Parts: sequence; C-alpha cells; structure tokens
Amino acid sequence: MASAKAKETVASNPVVVFSKSYCPFCVDVKKLLTQLGASFKAIELDIESDGSEIQSALAEWTGQRTVPNVFIGGKHIGGCDKTNAVHQEGKLVPLLTEAGALSKAS
Repeated sequence: MASAKAKETVASNPVVVFSKSYCPFCVDVKKLLTQLGASFKAIELDIESDGSEIQSALAEWTGQRTVPNVFIGGKHIGGCDKTNAVHQEGKLVPLLTEAGALSKAS
C-alpha cells in the first residue's frame, strides 16, 4: 500500500520531497526549492500515519532510506547533497522547468 501511495504521489506531482519536519537537510532542500520558486509537494514522513511504511517502500524503490528523498518529473534525484550538487551544476532549474514546477515567465 505504501509503495503504491509513494509512486502515485510521485507520478501526480512535478516535484515531491519525502521529508521529515525536524530534519535540517530536508529544511535546506525545501528552502532551496522555495527560493527557486518551484512548486513542490512535501510529504512529512514523521507526520504521515504511514510515514515509516512509505520510507521503507522508498528504500526498496530507490535504494535510499534517508530523507530528504527528492523526485523531479517522476525521476529520483536523491537527497540533500545530490540535489545541491545538481543545482551547483546548473541542472536543477532546467529539470524543474521541464517537470513543470517552474513557470517559464520568471
């Protein structure tokens, strides 16, 4: 059930951040996306009733158990370091634009 829910969430949103509300790395990623003006859906696994099941499903699906677990345009990006690295390479904004998370008029 959790795996289907996670995949459905990723499929129906341009950007998804599986997060924990108290995690500083999650806060950093959400802050970065907000600063870029990206629309994203944050799933706070510490608040969701089935959060631990979703986290386990994500680990099986992506090989990554840690949060944040970032998806853009249905593709698994990774965690905080990976998302920041993609941004440093200048590839994050094009990914967000392509996914429809950024309006092209910015």
